[in-house]
Amino acid sequence: MTICDDHLTANYARFPVEFVRGQGARLWDADGHEYLDFLAGLGVSNVGHCHPAVVAAITAQAARLIHVGNLFYTEPMVALAARLAGDSLGDGTKLFFTNSGAEAVEAALKCARKAKQGGDVVSLHRAFHGRTYGALSATPQEAKQAPFAPMVPGFRAVEPTVAAIGAAVDDRTAALILEPVQGESGVWVLPDDVLVAAREACDRHGAALIFDEVQCGLGRTGTLWRFQQTPVVPDLLTTAKGLGGGLPIGALVAGPAYAEVFAPGDHGSTFPGGPVIAAAAHAVLDVLADAALLGRVRSMGQRLRAELEELPGVGDVRGAGLMSAFDLTGGGAPELVRRALLEERLVLNATGPATVRLLPPLVIGDAELDEALVRLRRLL
Repeated sequence: MTICDDHLTANYARFPVEFVRGQGARLWDADGHEYLDFLAGLGVSNVGHCHPAVVAAITAQAARLIHVGNLFYTEPMVALAARLAGDSLGDGTKLFFTNSGAEAVEAALKCARKAKQGGDVVSLHRAFHGRTYGALSATPQEAKQAPFAPMVPGFRAVEPTVAAIGAAVDDRTAALILEPVQGESGVWVLPDDVLVAAREACDRHGAALIFDEVQCGLGRTGTLWRFQQTPVVPDLLTTAKGLGGGLPIGALVAGPAYAEVFAPGDHGSTFPGGPVIAAAAHAVLDVLADAALLGRVRSMGQRLRAELEELPGVGDVRGAGLMSAFDLTGGGAPELVRRALLEERLVLNATGPATVRLLPPLVIGDAELDEALVRLRRLL
């Protein structure tokens, strides 16, 4: 296989592997080698690669209608909005569909600011909300922001603590945005007292509480939404990644207090909510509606983290459900991830110099989990 980067911009540090086929938790490259996938397309393939129900839904809908645009209704889009509303923030909830998680975050920020008629946005350190300008301004990571400065005005970040949140949110605040489980920075689970403090501060000052569940939602931690395992319900919820089974889709879920904020012309996009992607999302949600599957996500995640703690050279292990990370006591996470791919055909991800992240498909089998741990132990 010959890989050529002549006509691709240098945004990604790609590995020298070309994948051509996927099924469940396995991938095959152009040379026929089989891999165990513990990254799932960066948390996208929650129901596994090429799930038969997703493939069938895409194929059937593509044969009927692919695109008409958002000046018209299609049944898959309308039904998907109703389904997501009912399965999330309940009566009075409305949806705005997007192409990605970053776009869903942009919509949430615009919705909150319009509702407050301006105002600041507070985010938390270690956050990652996306790379478009609003989402990036809410992502307090110097390496990501600096090349594109100046950022959008009115954004400030604080430590993810009760005291810091209480001091930061005031009457000028339009929104507080947070990930209940911070994924890109190394899978940090925010404790309930922090989430409660965020809810109370927003209620006190009339600000929107935004939960970014782009990565930690859609069954990833063992319930459809992470907030369902906490004592807190957000005003606005963002989702994407796993919703389309591999196709690009995101959504802003606006709870009752914010459902009527947007008016015609306030915000828009060409492709979101298209019938093919909406059909795929319905198939994904059908799979994730299985309570036994979600229970298994929780138990398998606990077992995975217990096993990781026993591996040589592993320090702190964190996670919820099948969203896990471990720190290497001697560093070298990027090198380990590269060796895992090329030597053991195990797909992982490094989120920093010492941190390895694991996001296997939620349909991972026990034998596949055991095999991944065997391969990791050989490497370590």
